[in-house]
Amino acid sequence: MKRDKIIYYIATGLLTAMMLMSAGMYVFNNEMIQGLFTSFGYPTYIIYPLAVAKVLGLIAIWSPNFKALKEWAYTGFFFDFVLAFFAHYMIGDGEQMGAVIAMVLLIGSYIFSKRIKA
Repeated sequence: MKRDKIIYYIATGLLTAMMLMSAGMYVFNNEMIQGLFTSFGYPTYIIYPLAVAKVLGLIAIWSPNFKALKEWAYTGFFFDFVLAFFAHYMIGDGEQMGAVIAMVLLIGSYIFSKRIKA
């Protein structure tokens, strides 16, 4: 049980760090992110709402009280990472490994949250 908690907290902590850095870039380095979103063919008006959704999703994942909301947050991150992977893959910029790493951390966090019932 102790091993499961350690794995859960490491995976969730690293996922949190990645998402906070991502949301921070969306807010503080907006011009570069707008260029990336334009190259992906995505509208740039979703940058700020996506940054807010990432932070709210992290709050939901760390909150022990809202089980259903936590499931929705994991689902939202899953779709975000899948779409990010294919966006980077389709334009061929070779940056899809960040999405793969985030997906591995997300799956690890989810599985071990179920094991420890967090």
